[in-house]
Amino acid sequence: MKKTLTFIGNGNMAVAMAKTLKERYLIEVVGRDLAHLDTFEAAVGTDVTKHLLNDFDITGKTLLLCVKPANIVEVGTKLHGKAEALYSVLAGTKVEMLKSHIAAAGTVRAMPNLAATVGRSMTTLTGDRHLEAEAISLFDAIGMTLWLGSEKELDIATGLAGSGPAYLALIAEALADGAVKQGLKRDDAMTVMRGLFAGFGELIQHEHPALLKDGVMSPGGTTAAGYSALEAAGVRNGCIQAVERAFEKARSS
Repeated sequence: MKKTLTFIGNGNMAVAMAKTLKERYLIEVVGRDLAHLDTFEAAVGTDVTKHLLNDFDITGKTLLLCVKPANIVEVGTKLHGKAEALYSVLAGTKVEMLKSHIAAAGTVRAMPNLAATVGRSMTTLTGDRHLEAEAISLFDAIGMTLWLGSEKELDIATGLAGSGPAYLALIAEALADGAVKQGLKRDDAMTVMRGLFAGFGELIQHEHPALLKDGVMSPGGTTAAGYSALEAAGVRNGCIQAVERAFEKARSS
């Protein structure tokens, strides 16, 4: 018999995760509005047990917390009992904060990213060690996972993988714009860019970035010219600074 997974919250990340996790778990969702819970059920595409948030009993349940970070205090006051496990995807919300508002025998912070919507998230995890194996099994259903030894490391990883889709989206759009500027039709530029990212996603799984770069950069060639322009524009330093700023924001939240 499948284990029940209880989603607290019914937003986009909850829907993305439930769509994949429904193959392994019975899905239960808790929220403020039944109409929104019906929308969640329709989006997930399977029968879902629905409950209103007010005075919901979490005793013995496995919770997946998917509310907005600012709502953690309010949500905690509306739940009673003690959960078996709490898995939170709230960015910047520390384990200590989670434990102070939601009672659970074990608590884990998880940081999935936007690719969870296509089952290709890079999710980092940290928290109570006795839940490590279950946490990895749970989040493996939506992509790759990595258990980290501290919340500081998770906040750093948030600046890389959690925010990373936005950074790569900027680069993807800029590269396509560059091709359009030189005369390629917009639709063709977008098709070429998407093909580039699809192939690169496979290559980077097996090769160090520096080796990939060296493999395509012929002396005095087109790639060397373009790469030189990126270095001159400070793209490398910009990426390093992006991760640093995102980490600082996650740490101070």
